[in-house]
Amino acid sequence: MYPAREKPLFNDRYDAGRQLAALLDEYKGQPVVVLAIPNGGVPLGMEVALALEADFDLVISRKIPLPLSPEAGFGAMTDDGTVILNEELVKEEGLSPDQINYQISQVRAEIRQRSLLYREVRSHTTVNGKTVIIVDDGLASGYTMMAAVESVRRRKPREIIAAVPVTSVFAAEQVGKVVDKLVTLATGTKPKFFVADFYRRWHDVSDDEAIQCLQDWQARRFRPNN
Repeated sequence: MYPAREKPLFNDRYDAGRQLAALLDEYKGQPVVVLAIPNGGVPLGMEVALALEADFDLVISRKIPLPLSPEAGFGAMTDDGTVILNEELVKEEGLSPDQINYQISQVRAEIRQRSLLYREVRSHTTVNGKTVIIVDDGLASGYTMMAAVESVRRRKPREIIAAVPVTSVFAAEQVGKVVDKLVTLATGTKPKFFVADFYRRWHDVSDDEAIQCLQDWQARRFRPNN
């Protein structure tokens, strides 16, 4: 594992995915499904799935933003309707049931649009009885990952592994409680944690780039020495 330090460790998400795949090499050739959380987790997921010769799919999990601070979230929601709330933050912010339900409805609409966008390029892979590796580009609060884990757990996989290049201490503790295994390359220890700090080149992954990754995986998965 890399030493805990807040400086760039990865050139970009593709590089991070390749480095992460090296930690997961023991799963190569096994009945494994890699599920990426879009959009940021998709480039990583593609690299991990190719390296492990695994099936590749998505689990759409989105943060539920605070009404007056949309950059922050008080929970997360997935494409099957699973909702995880940060009850402590909800109480601290004094959010009413109407505010919570409104924010959830907005996220639900966003997830529905994204699901329709990806429908034609998703593989709809069965995870029952398999090892599932859920991938994202990093964990700050951990709530999007925890929602994804709860959603996937309902589909009865053999085990669930959360795999990320970098995580905050808080997220590592929280996510570690709900997965069978947490795999990470670095843990940030500074008071203010930003996933982007660990990447030399950071940008918002567009829907077009995410779709291209899915198509690239589909095209390359059967090629020798991909």
